[in-house]
Amino acid sequence: MYSQENIGFQKPPKEILDLANYQRTPGVMMDTRKEYMLLSYRPTYKSLNDLNQEEMRLGGLRVNPVTNISSTLNYINNLKIRKINGQEEMQVKDLPDNPQIANISWSVNEQWVAFTNTTESGVELWVIQVSEARAKKLCDAVLNANLGSPYNWHVDNHRLLVKIIPHNRPTLKDPKKILPNSPTVSQSDGNKSQNRTYQDLLKTPLDEFNFETLLQSELHFINLNGQQTLFKPKDLYLGESFSPNGQYVMITTLEKPFSYIVPLSRFPQKTTVTDLNGQVVKLVNEVPLTEVMPKGFSAVRKGKRNMAWRTDKPASLYYVEALDGGDPSVKAEYRDQMSSWDAPFTEPPAQLIQLPQRFERIIWGNEQYAIAEDSWYDTRNTRKYLFNPSNPAMAPVVIEDRNSQDVYSDPGEFEMKKNQWGRYTLAMKGTRVFRIGEGFTEKGQFPFIDEYDLKTRKSKRLYQSTYTDKKENLISLEDIEEGLVLIKLESKNEFPKYYFRNLKN
Repeated sequence: MYSQENIGFQKPPKEILDLANYQRTPGVMMDTRKEYMLLSYRPTYKSLNDLNQEEMRLGGLRVNPVTNISSTLNYINNLKIRKINGQEEMQVKDLPDNPQIANISWSVNEQWVAFTNTTESGVELWVIQVSEARAKKLCDAVLNANLGSPYNWHVDNHRLLVKIIPHNRPTLKDPKKILPNSPTVSQSDGNKSQNRTYQDLLKTPLDEFNFETLLQSELHFINLNGQQTLFKPKDLYLGESFSPNGQYVMITTLEKPFSYIVPLSRFPQKTTVTDLNGQVVKLVNEVPLTEVMPKGFSAVRKGKRNMAWRTDKPASLYYVEALDGGDPSVKAEYRDQMSSWDAPFTEPPAQLIQLPQRFERIIWGNEQYAIAEDSWYDTRNTRKYLFNPSNPAMAPVVIEDRNSQDVYSDPGEFEMKKNQWGRYTLAMKGTRVFRIGEGFTEKGQFPFIDEYDLKTRKSKRLYQSTYTDKKENLISLEDIEEGLVLIKLESKNEFPKYYFRNLKN
């Protein structure tokens, strides 16, 4: 015979408790004027309440149906502000009680910081006036953060476009309490397709109802005084983004039919561009349900994809299309083509560059310089191409060609800076750009900064770490003229600290 004793949870000895309850290094967000640092603090572990929250798994999402935000988030529980030329950290005043902070972003002029706070009933929108280190709430717990960013700053710095839960949203249905009134029937057209084993897919019409209910939002403008104005009625908003000049909004919505064999990223989508009154300027893309895809990790769907605003122009979209039908097994000289489309989209798109491998990303510079990157999964090859976005007739130049898994040959990431619209473009000094590399070698890791001339295509090393007893992280080149670099130093005996390194000294 065995008996049980209810002794409750026990604490380990102090030595083990101190080891477990270490303090995390704060996250750092710095404004581009080099005036303020925003320090964010996270708890070391999730609480039991966090782990015990309600969760619904639908269409590839995992959300809390009560609070309407992802159930997998790790929240921030405190914020501080520090002047870069000062010594003291300022506690942000008037933060919510027991804050659960997420979705932090600077306004375009970097005088404000917005964030969401998750309460027991939902998600609130808050802002911080940076110079005063003081927070205030803009709206109650009505944000829909189940999918994508729940808000976007406008370039005027006085308002945000926010996803709001509709007042007449239906009540969710509990599948444990409702019996199905018909079988679930799947149809097959006989086409072959390679699909991964996806998690958390829709399975029943009841799942579809709850999925649609959770993702329905209205779009509202909210100004810094908390005044709300309806911008667009309820829909399944997948993503919203302002053009750099703030005159247009690109809005992507999920469409039907939904699927039981692929997640929401493969559901039908529609992308429109509107003006600031919500009037449609142009339907720029329609994507059908994509259940059938060619075989291979480099396979993509047909049609326009990766559509976004160019960061170097006031209101121009770019997008990519497969030239091989998205099928890696098809032999083709060029796999992808990137095009640019200027608002108000009355003229046809202009071709920018054709790529022999699959498009990976684009780095915008200015009217003369941009860098496109492609890759191919089977060979692990990655290449970067320097091209002139204003003169596509000029042949692109390969400036990097290597194996993506070879860290020894990694030349580093290009340094970026914010332009007049608050968008990131290449940090340039004439025709020179800068790369920060991890610096992996056979003898250890020695991060470096290189200067690269886009005209001569020659590289010059500006700095390389020589530490063997510490780890030096080169975070960003903060001032090109002064040669100031933000770094983080740490060792097995030294808590991580941030410094400015002067490359001229």
